Amino acid sequence: MEYMLDTGNVEYIRKAIEYFPIGGITTNPSIIAKEKKDFVETIKEIRKVIGENMLLHIQVVSTNSEDIVEEGKKIVKNFGENTCVKIPVNKEGIKAIKILSSQGIKVTATAIYTSQQALIAAKAGASYVAPYVNRIDNLSFDGATVVGNIIKEFKEYNIKAKVIAASFKNLQQVHNVALHGAHAVTVNEDLFERIYSHSHTDSSIEQFLNDWEEVYGKQKIKDML
Repeated sequence: MEYMLDTGNVEYIRKAIEYFPIGGITTNPSIIAKEKKDFVETIKEIRKVIGENMLLHIQVVSTNSEDIVEEGKKIVKNFGENTCVKIPVNKEGIKAIKILSSQGIKVTATAIYTSQQALIAAKAGASYVAPYVNRIDNLSFDGATVVGNIIKEFKEYNIKAKVIAASFKNLQQVHNVALHGAHAVTVNEDLFERIYSHSHTDSSIEQFLNDWEEVYGKQKIKDML
């Protein structure tokens, strides 16, 4: 399973990819607007930081298929071939997915709440589908189960699209979709910090160092060899 960052914060992205195995960056209009910076310059900075080979997902804001297609083409032209055009899966969006994918443009179908939405988007040509786990949970359904159903259906029908589970509020949701075989998760900065850290890990490290220093002081192994 790949870890993707759901953020438009360039400095956080810069630090994260230095330390961690980040598989891609996802954005949406709300995330970009949160930064309160020029859209084009922000995306250019992100692309510069992550390089040309990492996937960058950028969502359209147009609402009819013709404009979505035009916007999608311009997004890829300006930000590179490894840019995925994120398109919500309503009627106009699915039409646009068909057109853009037929022209070799990577599409991420987003705002997915059911396995059937994911299936029809993938059949239309989407390379990735993004089910909204926490939002599904809030509707009294099980978001992780929906993710699992999507993956089962893709396997059943030999569909190559990948599932990027999105919309999380806690680590248990991330863990649950991992158990269901999600190809990737995309999480915000706060949640990502909690994925890799644990207070008991920190206390274990502290104990190791205390025990070492009782015998060897401040010496480092690298200086002893």
